[in-house]
Amino acid sequence: MARLVDESTGGVMLTVSAWRRAGLAFVIAAGVAVGPVGVAQAAAPGGVIAVERADGFRGMGETQIIEYWTRGVGGATQPASGALFLPVGPAPAGGWPVVAWDHGTTGLASGCGGMSTEAGPAWPLTQVQFLHRMVDRGFAVVATDYLGLGRFDTGPHPYLGLDTEATATIDLLRAARSVRSDLSPTWVAAGMSQGGQAALGTGHRQASYAPELDFRGTIAIDPESDVEKVASVLVPGNPDQLGGGILGFSASILAGMRAARPDAQVDSVLSPLGQRIIAEIGTMCQDDIDARVAGLTLGQLLAKPLGAEPFRSAMADYMTVPTSGYNAPILLLVNATDRTVPSPLHAALAAQFTANGVHYTPVVGFGGHCDLNPTMWAAIDEFLDRVHS
Repeated sequence: MARLVDESTGGVMLTVSAWRRAGLAFVIAAGVAVGPVGVAQAAAPGGVIAVERADGFRGMGETQIIEYWTRGVGGATQPASGALFLPVGPAPAGGWPVVAWDHGTTGLASGCGGMSTEAGPAWPLTQVQFLHRMVDRGFAVVATDYLGLGRFDTGPHPYLGLDTEATATIDLLRAARSVRSDLSPTWVAAGMSQGGQAALGTGHRQASYAPELDFRGTIAIDPESDVEKVASVLVPGNPDQLGGGILGFSASILAGMRAARPDAQVDSVLSPLGQRIIAEIGTMCQDDIDARVAGLTLGQLLAKPLGAEPFRSAMADYMTVPTSGYNAPILLLVNATDRTVPSPLHAALAAQFTANGVHYTPVVGFGGHCDLNPTMWAAIDEFLDRVHS
């Protein structure tokens, strides 16, 4: 990948070898104080750190990898990375409309995001199909790694932390628009699994965080939701072994909260074994996390019920999907036979949307987690046509 622009950064530890070479940085983001590599100050969220041309990245055609600043944990400005995938040919009048894509669960460590480096985990087939379909239909796609999962080691990824998922998504969009003048201000958020939750958080947050952009709606595919309500009844000694990777996801929530929310006092609800495992998995991608917890139960990791305070309230604030207050339509695609995010949780989310008058369209399939059947694909096409008309 050819580096087009290389800026430096101060106050953070970075893991990209190119950042260690000497020389001056070249500026494309206003407000970045530039000096020798490793000295620059952080710009405002949405400011660009560096851009690389990466055509053909994971088979996606014209691609740019963007390193940028985002509003991170506790409101601090932190570095993140992601990709911009572009359609073939000249942009239409007004620019390419944009889909901001949020990926599913990939782990907790730098390099696990998969959007800015091919060294990350393989892309799920549904994600490959979705991204190609969007680009083929004439949408530019911005795809964030999220905070901590890309090219920068900023500590364990705040897994399912709705706030940083939303800001990482929106700040990449801002950065991409500063890099490319042929992007339209019109955009939608879309994602699957963790990314479905992130897309809903983004769709809710954008009105206050990015009012300058023309947001048109959200596509959420089997989104995580209401797990914090179920978790509150889990107690030490529970003998159930959680299948389908659910224990790995649960441990990742605890690790993400431990890093991002000291007010949650996560260690206070963990057993000595739990404290050791939660500390270890912060440097792992999801396959290794699942392997580390294989054969264990969540009950073995706990010293207190997850309904104990202050953990319970902090967890609800950290990851609860909003069920009111959206100002654009939502396409909710869920599988009734989903075992990763169990279908009762999907039903609960839909019921809360209905009760609160949210403008949403549900489409139900009967595949596995994040599978999309022909009816769902048709609903995606119709939704995009409708919100961009």
